[in-house]
Amino acid sequence: MKPDFLIAIKQLTAEKALDEDVVFEAVERGMAAAVKRGYGMPGAVQVRIDRSGGEMEVWSEFEVVEIEEDIADEDLQIELERARQKDPTAQIGDMLREEHGEVEGVGGRIEAQTAKQVVLQALREAERDAVFAEFSGQEGDIVSGQVQRVEQGQVIIDLGRAEAVMPASEQVRMEHYRNGQRVKAMMVEVLKSAKGPQVVISRRRPEFVQRLFELEVPELGRGQIEIKGIAREPGHRTKVSVHARQEGVDPVGACVGMRAVRIQNVVNELGGERIDVVQWDRDPRRYVEHALSPAQVLAVRIVPDENTAEVAVPDPQLSLAIGREGQNAKLAARLTGMRIDIKPQTVAERQRAEERGAYAEQAELVIEPEAPPEPVAMPAAEPAPEPAPAAEPETERPAARAEPEAVEEEFEPEPVAAAAEVPVDSRPGQIRFGEDVLRREIEEPRRQRRRPRYHEIDEGLEDDPYAEYEDEF
Repeated sequence: MKPDFLIAIKQLTAEKALDEDVVFEAVERGMAAAVKRGYGMPGAVQVRIDRSGGEMEVWSEFEVVEIEEDIADEDLQIELERARQKDPTAQIGDMLREEHGEVEGVGGRIEAQTAKQVVLQALREAERDAVFAEFSGQEGDIVSGQVQRVEQGQVIIDLGRAEAVMPASEQVRMEHYRNGQRVKAMMVEVLKSAKGPQVVISRRRPEFVQRLFELEVPELGRGQIEIKGIAREPGHRTKVSVHARQEGVDPVGACVGMRAVRIQNVVNELGGERIDVVQWDRDPRRYVEHALSPAQVLAVRIVPDENTAEVAVPDPQLSLAIGREGQNAKLAARLTGMRIDIKPQTVAERQRAEERGAYAEQAELVIEPEAPPEPVAMPAAEPAPEPAPAAEPETERPAARAEPEAVEEEFEPEPVAAAAEVPVDSRPGQIRFGEDVLRREIEEPRRQRRRPRYHEIDEGLEDDPYAEYEDEF
């Protein structure tokens, strides 16, 4: 019978995917409850099972108190005088142990139902603790599961060993879930409940987009590039700013991928949500200019005291810079952490005469010098070196930017065009993922560009916004 008992415990260990000691401890607690109820033994009954032979050792423990009046539970406590009759060395506060030897029939027929219920309950608790320990250190990671059901606005997803809950506040309104659907989400937190560990997941938070990019872009995992900020309107549009930490790595091109494969995988996982990848810059003027893409920016003026960026854009692109319901400007403000005041070119030029607005003079911006880039340990998978801006012809600039007279050495001063000489780019607006792409187009004016497969509307650009990258990589 004892070998069969050990075999049954080992089977439980394999079925529940638990540690063998955990299962033995659960069975010992169940047997202790069964022995106490079946034999009426006093004290705190303890059971020890031999791991090799299967023999059971049973004993009771009593807490030693000074006098009889101090006894709160006669079944668990014993006075000092009686305790010293059994053990002369007993002291107040000690646990007096009374051996019962091996109890015959335990684990077989005696109180079998009681032992079964207690053992199963102990195993469930041990399994819940193991699952909680497995998931508790994975907050922020991507998990994948299958939708079990949708009830009261919550989506229940099966992760294998546990169930995950996606509350309505962590869902994207544009998405609809059905039974059996396979979804990815970000683990937010793990909670303990009466029914076991409860995993809370989210598809709405900006960090979910960052985790998806980390899965698709190896340069992020290697530390060659980093994501500086994410601003998201779930289900509609997301702006991501990236920065290269190693020289010779194009951060925007690495996130977009060859023929836009990498960014398209992220877009597909988000259900077609538009994603703009822009280049982060230490100069807040350039950063604001990049964040407002795909709109063309003519000038940017920073007001540090008000944490405001005054921006001038061509009149035809005012609606593109603002976006539908102010979405583009709102996301750019979240991304840069600044209040952005957008004015059309005609208004900005009138304000310049009054010495205010985007074209007005501004104090010199104090910008901390950038740390030297880390040495490249291995060649980048998709290098796209940044062309030198000094070769840009002045007459072909698509935008004029008002710069202060004194500028830090790391930034090239750019000439300020007169009011009548400010060029207005009449070409249709084109999506931009960073300043590098814009410079590449300026430096290659003779190259015959393919006809755009999209058109400008109030929202911005539709159809295939990544088609122009097919020949670039």
